[in-house]
Amino acid sequence: MKLYVKLDNIRQLFDRAANEGRDYLFEYEVYELISLSGGETPLKCLFLDKDARLDDEIIAAIPGDKVVIKIVSPSIVHKSDAGGVKIVNKTKTDILSAIRGMMYEVPERQSAIVIKNRGNQNLEVQNFDQEELARQIHSEIKGVMISEFLPPDGSDFGNELLVSLRRTREFGMVLTAGLGGTNTELYAQRFRFGEAVVSASTEMLNAEAFFNLYKKTISFDKLTGIGRGEKRKVTDEQLKECFAAMIEVANHFSPLNPDAPYIIEELEINPFAFHRYLMVPLDGLCRFSTRHPLLTKRPISKIDKMLHPESIAIVGVSAKSLNPGRIILQNIIANGFDRKNLSVVHQNSANIKVIEGIETFASIFALKAKRGKVDLFILAVASNMVEELIDELVENGAAHSVIMIAGGVGEVSGSEEKGALIERKIKDAGSVDSSDGNSRAIFLGGNSLGILSHPGRYDSIFITEDKLPKTRGNYIRNTAFISQSGGYMITRMSKLSFMDPAYAISIGNQIDLTAGDIMHHLGSISDITTIASYMEGFKELDGLEFARAVRDAVRKRKEIIFYKAGRTPEGKSATSGHTASLAGDYTVCKSCIGEAGAMVANTFTEFEGLIMLSKALNSKKIAGNRLAAISNAGYESVGIADNILGDEFKIEMAKLSLKTKMAIQETIQGAGLVELVDIKNPMDVTPMAGEEVYEAVIEALLNDNAVDAVVAAIVPLTPVLSTLCVQSLDGVIKNNGEKDTNRCYSDTTIIKRISNLAKQYAKPLVVVVDSGELYDPLSKALQNESLAVFRSADQAVYALGKYIKGRLKAEKIALNRP
Repeated sequence: MKLYVKLDNIRQLFDRAANEGRDYLFEYEVYELISLSGGETPLKCLFLDKDARLDDEIIAAIPGDKVVIKIVSPSIVHKSDAGGVKIVNKTKTDILSAIRGMMYEVPERQSAIVIKNRGNQNLEVQNFDQEELARQIHSEIKGVMISEFLPPDGSDFGNELLVSLRRTREFGMVLTAGLGGTNTELYAQRFRFGEAVVSASTEMLNAEAFFNLYKKTISFDKLTGIGRGEKRKVTDEQLKECFAAMIEVANHFSPLNPDAPYIIEELEINPFAFHRYLMVPLDGLCRFSTRHPLLTKRPISKIDKMLHPESIAIVGVSAKSLNPGRIILQNIIANGFDRKNLSVVHQNSANIKVIEGIETFASIFALKAKRGKVDLFILAVASNMVEELIDELVENGAAHSVIMIAGGVGEVSGSEEKGALIERKIKDAGSVDSSDGNSRAIFLGGNSLGILSHPGRYDSIFITEDKLPKTRGNYIRNTAFISQSGGYMITRMSKLSFMDPAYAISIGNQIDLTAGDIMHHLGSISDITTIASYMEGFKELDGLEFARAVRDAVRKRKEIIFYKAGRTPEGKSATSGHTASLAGDYTVCKSCIGEAGAMVANTFTEFEGLIMLSKALNSKKIAGNRLAAISNAGYESVGIADNILGDEFKIEMAKLSLKTKMAIQETIQGAGLVELVDIKNPMDVTPMAGEEVYEAVIEALLNDNAVDAVVAAIVPLTPVLSTLCVQSLDGVIKNNGEKDTNRCYSDTTIIKRISNLAKQYAKPLVVVVDSGELYDPLSKALQNESLAVFRSADQAVYALGKYIKGRLKAEKIALNRP
């Protein structure tokens, strides 16, 4: 499509405002910006300064019998709430009357609004009483805008459109579109995620992709006449052109464009109304800023040395007590790292030659002189020692990578200055890679709990083995875990034994290396098929970089499971537009990371379930969302059917083929269950069904071309099934070489039957064991067969629904399909 965006003319708009000392555009200037972006139908409007006189020529220039009068003030964004919008007859008397009344009524109403929301305002505003505040607001009124009145095609719900741009700290420029009007925030709160409005990074999605996202909203249905009795009000081509123009404007006036003299902080049209297939902007705002330098790049190729070091040094190891440094040293040794390539920096090296059999050095300088530049240096010291040690490391060029274990460096109140100082020291040491490999070190943390790298043969997590047992051993693992919270990382590792990550990386508060850096690197490792990430916040623009890394990984057929903590929306103050409330930090993050191809979990339980499914089903084929299920309890069958529709996914209960029904019928007859069992989906085979019935029915379902996935739910209390596992002293050897004694001993049990089917068929097979702790060994035994095992049917179906939707979306991304 051909666009008609005049970027130079838009820049001149910003020049004019900036020369007048403004960082915002008046509403009539916003309409001019829309026109310069290719908009065909901005309203005819004129600005009348509050000290100017209204004459007949001004009135005559406005078409129609009525006019709209709007207050113009930088401090009044929501003009309707303050009485700053009036529709009057186009006569001099009516217009003058409205203007004079608004000059006094609007400050009074706006001051009342501000007083009511005083807690959200700055200290200067909080100190005003209402009368003083009204005078202040009155003084800031610049005048009024007089525009033509254009009646929309209708005033029904959904007939107005919000379109906006906003610069976000984490994701850069974000485009939002959806239900518009004065109630747009209410719609976003009341409807499910993605139904009222949608948001996306303008760097990640083009106009066609954003239009496909917008098509999922109620707004699209209403405006294009999909609803019953509705008439189309706008063409698809108009919407695509609008989105394309906004994306072009956003990416030019973006913090990522080094040539842009200005950055759009917020540009909002709310609403566009529609009249005879014309898109008419009825309200708008725009704020902008001057640009600042782009962030410096880090030598991230050295992440490989951090994860796969040939040499490691530690400072902060106690020779007498089990402090964090000593625990780290013990764990590194326990994970198989070569002792001769380990070093300890200890100030009393003259008297303490070795610790845990590892040679000590009195200083970083002494270490460098004998051992040369180490691949990884671990700072396991208190925060008050970090700055000095970083100076030594940088001055001596002693390490390629550094893990900062210390807390209290930038992440708690009062420590921000220290964190900023350390960050400046790191950046002052250099930024990009040099050809001779002597570029500055990379730093992970502070407040990092450490790294577990099985491929790197080391474990620097400072939790003792008795508190956090780990599966040691040199075998291929396929999962990686990035966590901003070390506590969350180790509790998941303790709880989710099936995860067994190849890499577990506690990134801390990202003084140097960011989540985006780590995701980019892990996405490039061929053995890794699942990457789980827990995040609380991104560094500036690193959310966008993280999203790019997610998309790159998804295109390499990797599965990304993501959880974002901290969901308080930003922009609740009276000086923000609608967009900040609609598309706050969490909403934007969820949308951007989800559109990049990650499976975004809303709860810890979802996060854990998605990781388990990814581990078990990564190699399975996901052809669609048609589910078949079997249970031996009626409540489970009902529970499965009740949970096929979630807020963000939809599963269909598969219509079983005649061949499948006949095969199941034969099985039921052979088991003498004809009078007890109806052949339908979900299948309730009753508590009288034994292992042979389960096996035959599951196999029949897996063979059905109309079935994409199968859930096998077991209530193990029935006497017909062998579900009480016994401890075997001999045990069996698992794929990691360890002995497993927690396994049902008979190969004819439900465990072996189901696991053999899961290995034989390419379709996903998920198991439910709904029971108490007596059956924990059964659940564990099934997990040891690489099966995804849930302890309730509703959780299984809900997680599987999100997983299937995520896999199908990822497949489209990998194939570059819309």
